[in-house]
This record gives sequence, structure tokens and C-alpha cells, in this order.
Amino acid sequence: MSILERSSLSAHGAIFFLLTVQFLNVGVASAQAPATAENPYYARKNTFSLFSAYSGDSSHILLGKAENRMLLEFGAAYSRKLLLNRIVNWQYNGELLPVALESDPHSHVIQVQTSPTSATYSYDSVPNVSCATVTIPYSWTENGVTYSGTFTDSCHGRQWTIGEAVSPVGFQWNFLPRRKLQPFFIGHGGYMYSTQPIPISTAGSFNFTFDFGAGLELYRSKTRSVRAEYRIHHISNHGTAHDNPGIDNGLFQFTYSFGR
Repeated sequence: MSILERSSLSAHGAIFFLLTVQFLNVGVASAQAPATAENPYYARKNTFSLFSAYSGDSSHILLGKAENRMLLEFGAAYSRKLLLNRIVNWQYNGELLPVALESDPHSHVIQVQTSPTSATYSYDSVPNVSCATVTIPYSWTENGVTYSGTFTDSCHGRQWTIGEAVSPVGFQWNFLPRRKLQPFFIGHGGYMYSTQPIPISTAGSFNFTFDFGAGLELYRSKTRSVRAEYRIHHISNHGTAHDNPGIDNGLFQFTYSFGR
């Protein structure tokens, strides 16, 4: 994919995100009275957020097969109140991540040759799906000479890949909105583009994403709050590239929010 195409994808994602925000601002009518000092609810009509998220490992949680992958993300979000009552504050929630870093473990190969002469070679290779250490014997004959030995493949070091992501489709449900401390559920769908294929070299640079999770939101005032949450986060190309091992991460996220 060319630089122009990558820029177009990024621009389209940002435009989609902004159009969704504008649509919700214009088309969604709130049935509740505007927030005042007498309003018993800790709930904003429009919310803007800044967040960071981190995961130190990946495993086969749902669909992903790639192991030992790390994620580090920085982004912003917009929320719009859709429904508010004593039980739940239902909100649209979209996220824009200009910095989405993914880390793959390097594959380190040690070749021990036993025939026709003894020799040892070592070199780094492309990342594998799994980080398990594997030893594979080899043997072949060429021009009457037999070559034999073993290849041992293991994880050694890491490579970080920078990307960007947009999750324009998302919802958040805050429960017990009259309390300052509110449990919530959240979920999104979107895509991520990286500067090189992840999580292996034969996968794709363009990947779809989805996440869902839960956490706690603490309102410091009627307009400001902080959130801590845990999400299941999935990345895969959905068969649009040659290989599709996918990545499942358990993601910890901290968010600062403000609005009215």
C-alpha cells in the first residue's frame, strides 16, 4: 500500500469520526433537562477524553493466535449522551488513536551443523506466531556430501511498529449515574493501519479491530471524571492478507474526561 493510500485511509477514518460526532450533535435530542446545580445526575451531555492504554502480553483469548505481543496506545475520545435514567447513562463513544504502537518478539535462530563439518551459526529472523522454543533437525545430501544438524528457533529481543487507529462505532453504559463512582461497560469497532505488517511479515498492515470491557468512572465534579478499565482488544486482517493469526490483548486503560 502506497503512502498516498495510507494517508487517504487515515483521512477517511478521521472524516468518518468527525461526521459521526456532528450527526449525533444534530440528530439526537436529549429528553432530560440540562445539567444544573440541582441536577442529581453525574452525567454529561457531551464528553471529551484523553487516554493511554497498555498491554504487556497477548494470548489466544478469543480469536487471535499471536503470542507475546505488546500494545501501547495514546488517543482521544468523544461521547454523546443518548439515554439517561436512574439506572443507566447510555452514550455513544468514538475513539481516535494517532499513536498506536505494537511490539512483536524477534525470532532468533541458532544453527548447529554436525556434518560434513562442525559449525554454529546464529541470526535474527522475522517474528513467529508463537514464542515457544523449537528445535528442528535437518539432513540432506548434495553432490555426495551429507549436510545435517539442527535449527533452534526462540524469541530474542523485540521490534516496535507504529500505527494509527480509529474506532468510530462504540457505546458506553454507565450504571447508577446518581453516584460519583459508577461501574460501566464499553465496546468499539474500527480499524488500525501500521507502517509494516503485524504480527508477522506475511500478515497485513491494514487490520480491523474490536474491543469490549468494563471499569469504574469516578466523577470529581459534574463536569470532570477519571476512568480505569480493562478491555479485551482484538486485531486481525479478517482474511484480507495472506496470513491472519490475529492478536488478542488484555488492555489496561486510564482516561481523563471533561465536558458538559
